[in-house]
Amino acid sequence: MKGNAVGWFEIYVDDMTRAKKFYESVFSTTLERLNNPEVELWSFPGNVNSYGAPGALVKIPGVAAGGNSVLVYFSCADCSLEEKRVTEFGGKVEKSKFAIGQYGFISLVYDTEGNMFGLHSMN
Repeated sequence: MKGNAVGWFEIYVDDMTRAKKFYESVFSTTLERLNNPEVELWSFPGNVNSYGAPGALVKIPGVAAGGNSVLVYFSCADCSLEEKRVTEFGGKVEKSKFAIGQYGFISLVYDTEGNMFGLHSMN
């Protein structure tokens, strides 16, 4: 394997309008529509030449949200800030910000679709 282990991620949603508003609000960003006639995709901002992996919210008929077994961690300056916005915009906190030793801090949270994801920061 060369480069980063993860090359792309997708978060499956049932209600795209609700999920898009949630993620844009929590991360203070704007998602961009990707052109695909069969699948609705809204991409997170990204740069393929920098650290991390790009990804998108995805709505595919017949593929339900939630109950997934893969956890995506979003990089943050201080994950407690995004954690606060998770509950403010309809999500739920599973485990508030806690230390993971020399690797910084994480929070485990749920979006409005029932998907768990992580927040990671060094502070």
